[in-house]
Amino acid sequence: MNSIKDNDASTNYNAKPTPSAHVQPIDLIIPADFAGLRLDQALARLLPHWSRSRLQSWIEAHHVLIDGCIGTVKQKVWGNECVLLAPPSLASNSCHSAEPIGLTIIHEDDTLIVINKPVGLVTHPGNGNWQGTLLNALLHHSPQLEQVPRAGIVHRLDKDTSGLLVVAKTLTAQTHLVRQLQQHTVQREYLAAVLGLVKLDGMVDAPIGRHPVHRTKMAVTARGKPARTHYHVIERFQNCSLLACSLETGRTHQIRVHMHSIGHPLIGDPVYGSKVKVARSGIDEAITNFSRQALHAQKLTLTHPITGLRVSWKAEIPEDMKNLLDVLRQHSIEDC
Repeated sequence: MNSIKDNDASTNYNAKPTPSAHVQPIDLIIPADFAGLRLDQALARLLPHWSRSRLQSWIEAHHVLIDGCIGTVKQKVWGNECVLLAPPSLASNSCHSAEPIGLTIIHEDDTLIVINKPVGLVTHPGNGNWQGTLLNALLHHSPQLEQVPRAGIVHRLDKDTSGLLVVAKTLTAQTHLVRQLQQHTVQREYLAAVLGLVKLDGMVDAPIGRHPVHRTKMAVTARGKPARTHYHVIERFQNCSLLACSLETGRTHQIRVHMHSIGHPLIGDPVYGSKVKVARSGIDEAITNFSRQALHAQKLTLTHPITGLRVSWKAEIPEDMKNLLDVLRQHSIEDC
């Protein structure tokens, strides 16, 4: 059952940061197939939610013991070594305040929180959005998330993309979920309303990186990271299409960039959109007035970190996309 925590009219966005959080020491056994790796490389694989540079700094600061001795960044591991990692206080969460921001929670247990993120909510502080984010809301909802890097956030949605996000409540769960994302076993399905008639289902397999000129944008570029987006045509309208998109990878703005690259930008996309003429004025008005990218993360499937079972959740389409689709369906093309 969904639980909804309404916004508090007396929200204090100037709350003082909460005290620094301390992470409990972590015991690890180096897997045998890691033989020959440097210690920092092995830890980066075992603890992917922390950056390699951060792990290196902890090793250099003597926060890592290997078989009871102080570890060094470049020392080799050969398998079955006992590693004790005692991280210092995490500043990444403690510098952010807990704020009573409303969350629509689809599911919560001792391990996970699944949230239906609304349009307009930034996932993580940064780039001028230092308050009023999902991370701030999570720290208020579950104060124990101070002890988990990035308050348990393992993947993001753009500010104006709605839909499902999973948050880990423990370090163990976060590590498990990050590995699933790396292995592409987390299934994420999006609804995307795009410009133009998409004739066939397909896949975009094109690397994504920073735009060579406009550095705030992403683009298909040979120097980018591998990215694959599958798409299936659900409905066709008058010069518009509704697609179900699924991700093999999770690059920044992936669906938006990939759809733009094949000539079908998302309706309303302020960054990657384009002016495409439509045949009927009613559709034209609906498209012109839609003020954000028409993208909704509607389904999320993953392996539960504790039970090992495959679990799945769905989120209703938000009202603005419902209204857009109602107009588009007045000019539907029945050939899907």
